[in-house]
Amino acid sequence: MGFKCGIVGLPNVGKSTIFNALTRGSALAANYPFATIDPNVGIVAVPDKRLDVLTEIVPTQKVVPTSIEIVDIAGIVKGASQGEGLGNQFLSHIAEVDAIIEVVRCFEGTDIIHVNGSIDPLRDIEVIKTELILKDLEVLAKYKTRFEKLAKSGDKKALQVMPLLERYEKIFNEGKTGRQAALSEEERPLLKEVHFLTEKPILYAANVAEEELGKPETAHTTSVRKKAESEDAAMIVISGKVEEDISKLEAGEREEFLKAMNLSESGLERLAREGHKLLALITFFTVGETENRAWTVEKGASAPRAAGKIHSDFEKGFIRAEVIAYDDFVKYRGEQGAKEKGRFRLEGKEYIVQDGDVMHFRFSV
Repeated sequence: MGFKCGIVGLPNVGKSTIFNALTRGSALAANYPFATIDPNVGIVAVPDKRLDVLTEIVPTQKVVPTSIEIVDIAGIVKGASQGEGLGNQFLSHIAEVDAIIEVVRCFEGTDIIHVNGSIDPLRDIEVIKTELILKDLEVLAKYKTRFEKLAKSGDKKALQVMPLLERYEKIFNEGKTGRQAALSEEERPLLKEVHFLTEKPILYAANVAEEELGKPETAHTTSVRKKAESEDAAMIVISGKVEEDISKLEAGEREEFLKAMNLSESGLERLAREGHKLLALITFFTVGETENRAWTVEKGASAPRAAGKIHSDFEKGFIRAEVIAYDDFVKYRGEQGAKEKGRFRLEGKEYIVQDGDVMHFRFSV
């Protein structure tokens, strides 16, 4: 599994349409609020051209790309944190994801009614942010009550935690997000059990009309991009309609369709790329006669940590890793060619995995 993300947005912004297109799922998409009654979940295989190239070099029985788990959460409206609409019961689902994809409507049109009556991406972003902050204040109040009691009894950890919770409370009351709390490496473990929604990384998906995709940015998409940059968030431009069309095509047809649209990649590929950057994730590969597979690991992970992604025994009994950089593997047409050119390496426990590494692990149990 690559990462788990929750897809959120106001009603009628194209959220469920995009979810269906990305996952080839069947979430109810309709022109009225709250078409999503339960949080739909889809596992999406992430296209990676490098895996295709590796398979040309090393034919195999099975090819397994990395994947993203996407949770489609009901449209959130103003007042959701206090139970308005259906948003409140779904805010809890956001707590379980690694990142938030926020679909922002950037297309005009009267056939799909905006819940607020007009198109204003920045206003919509502010509504979602406010509801998440209000929910975080509710969570904070519960933890504060608990730690206050412990602090009064002289509990050492509680005495350290209380100033941090007060810092968050001040930030939330100023309309800022948990991402702006700037905890130090020493402080962060103290709040390991406290999960604030606004601490999660955000990727804004600006949903545009079909004819606007691949064209210069509109005023709406530009405003979303600037907003993302100001928050150190990620942003992609996507068209729910185009992704819906792509999802109905076979692999070869998709390539032709993208070329006709003057696009080099699909929205899913852009989402995966930006999501990996946002969460500081990289991909390494294992290849062989039975399976060629892509694996996701945190940037900066050691070789044993990467081995543990395959099986916990690989990490516990790690001996060494056989490593070939992707470019070398391709250039010299596989392991044997890389060995002949001196590009095959044996790495130990201290080795930091690089994006694209082709690896084989030696271990004992």
